[in-house]
Amino acid sequence: MSPASTGASTSVDAARPAASPSPASPDSSDSDSRLSPGGPGYRRMSFALFLAGVATFALLYSTQALLPLISGEFGVAASEASWTVAAATGGLALFVLPMSALSERYGRRTVMTASLAVAVTVGMLVPFAPSIGALVVLRGVQGAALAGLPASATAYLAEEVRPKALVTAIGLFVAGNSVGGMSGRVITGWVAQEWGWRVSVGVIGALAVACAVAFRLLLPAPKHFTAGSLRPRVLLGTVRDHLSDPLLRRLYAIGALFMTVFGGVYTVIGYRLTAEPFGLPQGIVGSIFLVYLVGTVSASTAGRLVGRLGRRGALYLAGGTTAAGLLLSLTAALPLVLLGLVLITAGFFAGHAVASSAVSKTATHGRAQASALYQSAYYIGSSAGSTVGALAFHADGWTGTVAVGLLAVLGVVTITALGTRAARVAARRRPVGAH
Repeated sequence: MSPASTGASTSVDAARPAASPSPASPDSSDSDSRLSPGGPGYRRMSFALFLAGVATFALLYSTQALLPLISGEFGVAASEASWTVAAATGGLALFVLPMSALSERYGRRTVMTASLAVAVTVGMLVPFAPSIGALVVLRGVQGAALAGLPASATAYLAEEVRPKALVTAIGLFVAGNSVGGMSGRVITGWVAQEWGWRVSVGVIGALAVACAVAFRLLLPAPKHFTAGSLRPRVLLGTVRDHLSDPLLRRLYAIGALFMTVFGGVYTVIGYRLTAEPFGLPQGIVGSIFLVYLVGTVSASTAGRLVGRLGRRGALYLAGGTTAAGLLLSLTAALPLVLLGLVLITAGFFAGHAVASSAVSKTATHGRAQASALYQSAYYIGSSAGSTVGALAFHADGWTGTVAVGLLAVLGVVTITALGTRAARVAARRRPVGAH
């Protein structure tokens, strides 16, 4: 599938000849059997992957809102407790590429189902962790199991959904991520206030089980999947191809930097809001994560945003919104802090949806590996943000965490601008008539 771009989408695009749409293109043909909005199976597919996103993010970040309680029970600092988040996202980052290779051989739906099955099983063991070390290990295993979801889901969509509907479809999957992250944190906050963090993560495990069962029952069988090879040489060759593409490299970096902001902010925010001058109870702090609903909206509308502003404009807007939210969060007024979190969340999810959909459109082969590399960079950013954000908070309070986030946003803007410049230089060098 060739890269699809709007007239203003040269933001992070490497220069490459624009392919003229063919009249016989499947996307424009009524005979195309791929799914499209309003067509049979599209709603089932969308809802199934939405539920998979809910389960993934609810499990992946199930301890994030509970870090002050975990610190209190085990007698550890924020930087140590943050490893219960960093281990999960780090495990996902390390295993997403091998899991994507399995999905190329055994199928997207099979790998996603197996991944959810293992992750929810581990999720039911997490409440019984006897020490912080055991908790970190279990969370690492859980993250590794969840690695089969993100790359396989985006590859499934790239194969089964018509190209013009791809950004919207991936946006809905990302919206499921935001709902999972929100519901997991809200539920754990209120349950933990009454019964402690162990019961709360057990409730999240049960919710994930229900989502996993519904996902498997609803997701349509793939019709356009072609099994690939598991030979290491083939896999390494595909990875080398993707990493040699300047556009893909920039998209990977953008995803990692956006997630660095998000991981740092939401790992530390609980500590800030439970301390003075706010002193909020755990249940109220958990409810703060209702701002994830903003992410649900911004992710699901990313397709329209790209259509109106182009990829460059959408990324600039997402970065600017995130930076404005970081600066607002520095105030000591709770309403402005909450508004800051709203802007950070909206900017992050919009940027993530734009970048991840661009990866799926750009890769012409080995789509699962292309998406896996994006997810790996994305969750490395999450682990880095969680760890560095917590260390910065320990060293300089919330101001330190915000400084880390602003540096990451500056990186997004810089990479986007460099991509635009490279594309313009290449366009000037392109022979006349080679359009």
